[in-house]
Amino acid sequence: MTPSDVSIRSPVSLLRAASVAIVGASERARWASQIFANLRQFGYGGRIVLINPRQPTVFGEPCLPSLRDLSEPVDHAMVIVPAPHVPDVLSDAEAVGVKSATVYAASVGDGDSEASWTRGAWLKNFVARSRLRVSGPNCMGSYSYREKLFAYPNTELCTVPPGPVGGVFQSGGTLQFWLKSAAERGLRFSYAVSSGNEADLDLADFLDFLVDDPHTRQIVLFIEGIRRPQAFMHAAGRALAAGKPVLAIKTGATVRSRSAARSHTGAIGGDYAAYLAMCERYGIVNCRSLDELLETTLAFQCGRLPKGPRLGFVTTSGGTVDLLLDYAESEGAIIPEFSAATNAALLPYVQEGIAPKNPLDTGIPTNLKDAADQIEIVARDPAVDIVGWAAPLPGKGDNWKDVHELRRVLAATDKPVIAFGRMIHQMPPEGIAVQDQAGFPFLQGQQPLLRALNALWFYAQRAGRAPAVLPPAPPSDLTPDNLEATLARYGITPPQSRSANGAAATAEAAAAIGFPVALKIRSADIVHKTEAGGVKLNLRSRQEVLDAADAMLEAAHAAHPKARIDGFLVQQMMSGIETIVGAHSDPLYGPLLLVGAGGIMVELVHDVALRLLPLDARDITAMIDGLKLAHLLAGYRGRPAANRAALEASALALGRFYLDHRARIAEIEINPLMVSAQGAVAVDVRVAWREENA
Repeated sequence: MTPSDVSIRSPVSLLRAASVAIVGASERARWASQIFANLRQFGYGGRIVLINPRQPTVFGEPCLPSLRDLSEPVDHAMVIVPAPHVPDVLSDAEAVGVKSATVYAASVGDGDSEASWTRGAWLKNFVARSRLRVSGPNCMGSYSYREKLFAYPNTELCTVPPGPVGGVFQSGGTLQFWLKSAAERGLRFSYAVSSGNEADLDLADFLDFLVDDPHTRQIVLFIEGIRRPQAFMHAAGRALAAGKPVLAIKTGATVRSRSAARSHTGAIGGDYAAYLAMCERYGIVNCRSLDELLETTLAFQCGRLPKGPRLGFVTTSGGTVDLLLDYAESEGAIIPEFSAATNAALLPYVQEGIAPKNPLDTGIPTNLKDAADQIEIVARDPAVDIVGWAAPLPGKGDNWKDVHELRRVLAATDKPVIAFGRMIHQMPPEGIAVQDQAGFPFLQGQQPLLRALNALWFYAQRAGRAPAVLPPAPPSDLTPDNLEATLARYGITPPQSRSANGAAATAEAAAAIGFPVALKIRSADIVHKTEAGGVKLNLRSRQEVLDAADAMLEAAHAAHPKARIDGFLVQQMMSGIETIVGAHSDPLYGPLLLVGAGGIMVELVHDVALRLLPLDARDITAMIDGLKLAHLLAGYRGRPAANRAALEASALALGRFYLDHRARIAEIEINPLMVSAQGAVAVDVRVAWREENA
């Protein structure tokens, strides 16, 4: 399987199996015993066949020695046997027409043992030629809640009623702990899958299945690696077009995490920044923690999307107000001023001496009717898109008798209304009942709340929209000789410049351009010229150019003794704000465009935005809006404003250029692209040619 594989395999026979076999059924095997008990206890209606070659009966029921002894095939086989026996069991399953199998065992392609890798190689070859669909290996099974098909060794989670959340976790152990915490907060599930090492069925297949499932309205993912990015993006695009939010957490943000994921799952980690760019394109809400994944999933359960990002809050605590304002700044949340009409309407509910404002602090405890009135007033404000209400759910023995007041709020507005507790706290069954009756979710913690509300707006901007389709790479006649002219045709302007060999010719070229000039070493072997002493700026005379050229050669040879020096480049000295624009192809997710603060600061401040190509003008604007660079371009602390439109046009042009010529070049970077009040000039262009064109 390759990153370009876009085929989708169906897990229907696994998740909606009308008949199953438990291979490895034994009263001494805990997982097999628990799964069998779950199926019987919770009412699975399909046929169950037990397989064990050494026992004629298990759990008091008849047992067959092999799948080959089936009188008729089953839809699905749960293969709960030690790793060395997996190949024989799967071969039997294929021979008798079993449709799918879950392989629970580890040591089938993972770990460091030679025997495991041998079994993994066998399994790879087997699924490539077999019609049998395989989930796992190294997984813990799955839950199908409406079908009562509980193929995971946990009984407590079988008692949760069916609901709208579908989950796929590559970590089997993490799945049950997240489901338990989520269920205790009132979330309910359609399907939950532990996909393991994904020798066959993978994230893309399960995601595509959940998109088509009419009962699933939200999808949560725990990702260690995306094995088939093109298939995954295809399924994610279908989810976005269908209006089904996908919320994910992905490991691999750090080098050590990526290494760990490779060692125990063989997953393709990829570049995390490119993964985030993929999430942006396909509307996937990326969460930073399992707790945030829970809170955000709960926020989406309100079933409403905002028409903008602006937040209005109703609280009874000045401390809560202060923290909300602090967290809002760090999270980039927007808390506008209330209108005069809203403040006037709120005044009767506020303690004497407190002026209404957003976030609202009434200063006094309130009953549900007054709270509902305040929420409704804030929801009517045209400057507010989402309403947050600070209120913990009732504890054990408490009761909210007038929950209908909260239902009244939902009837009076189409805006999302989200309640929240100031801190994380246990939620008793009474609280869950109130949450269900009230009709809107109660989140915990103010920072997770703000990230969840921002996620609603992030998704709302993309929901129902089919992502842009990447066109195939066209043929290109780009060469080093016509590069500058080709860039100019796309609207990317270079400074006045001349190439020269030798110090004397370099000084003549500088005089012809006009002082001051910049001098750069020309060498394909020196990528970072500044670090090698290969760049000199603001040279104001022939002598300064001569001296700089001699010093530059000496420094370049010292830094890169084997580098081939092709001469010098003399450029008109430009001033303005240094930015960077670049494009390259990620091996997993495809062509990307980067825009940000440039020059020598690019790696230090890391103020950059990365997006998948293709992009339109609105996308470029949004990229720059999210950067600190935007403040510099607007004229920061008395500095003159730069021509932001010229930067946006250049970035858009570079994206189009790269898509048109990526058959010839692997990467292109302009750093700096100098942006002044007059326009944008590509001062330094670096191209990585594909090997056949080098």
